Amino acid sequence: MEREQLADFLRRRREAIRPADVGVAEGPRRRTRGLRREEVAMLAGMSVDYVVRLEQGRSSQPSTQLLGALARALRLSDDERAHLFHLAGHRPPTAEGVARLARAGLVRMLDLLDTPAMVLSDLGEVLAQNRMSVLLTGELTGFEGERRYLAYRWFTEGPGDGLPPAERERHTRDLVADLRAAAGRRAGDPEVGRLVARLREVSGEFRRRWAEHEVAVRRADRKTVDHPEVGRVVMDCETLVTPDLRQTLLVLTPADDEARERLELLRVVGVEEFPSSAP
Repeated sequence: MEREQLADFLRRRREAIRPADVGVAEGPRRRTRGLRREEVAMLAGMSVDYVVRLEQGRSSQPSTQLLGALARALRLSDDERAHLFHLAGHRPPTAEGVARLARAGLVRMLDLLDTPAMVLSDLGEVLAQNRMSVLLTGELTGFEGERRYLAYRWFTEGPGDGLPPAERERHTRDLVADLRAAAGRRAGDPEVGRLVARLREVSGEFRRRWAEHEVAVRRADRKTVDHPEVGRVVMDCETLVTPDLRQTLLVLTPADDEARERLELLRVVGVEEFPSSAP
């Protein structure tokens, strides 16, 4: 682990990011160049103290999970991400591991959007979210094990209360059909095989629907979100798929004027929760 070089690299990458590029309001009293340390900590989902120790060259060796979170927060390119892993004393992710890291180009597109958006793998794992997405749906990138996959949470934990039966039925069918399409493209892939086998083991409903052999890639959708602060928000979903179909940029836009007003209210709530004048 090259502590001094790692510390210098992290500081310089933090200072090179414009707050507006990651959805953080600059405010009139900002004196820090680039992002503040607490803003990096918020975006990466780690403690401010650990970010400080990393930048001062006195931290313990960060895990690969923490490095991935830092790479997303600092909007590193693929080459910069590999360099980060080297400095921290880890090998850069293998081809399989890279599939679990949002592509740098898609992350930059997230930064350009002022509406909720996220990057997902073709197995339904959320790889990155912009600020508005976190405000609307909560942080979805921190799940571990089988719970990383949306289909697994859907069939083992349920979609939550308040979802109309017709919408629940539609989402259930779409989830299984999309997973079937991914399984066909990735025939023989052990990750897909493990997920499908586990779902068939724990869910009778999944077994029944999997046996129907419906196939469809999800490209457009409508999602209802029951938010605890602003109420029910209906969003239209559009997707941009990478050429190899392994990652998807999901963009959510308000379905009507009421949803647009509630999304704007949510934006204000987010600014209040993390004010630009924070010390």
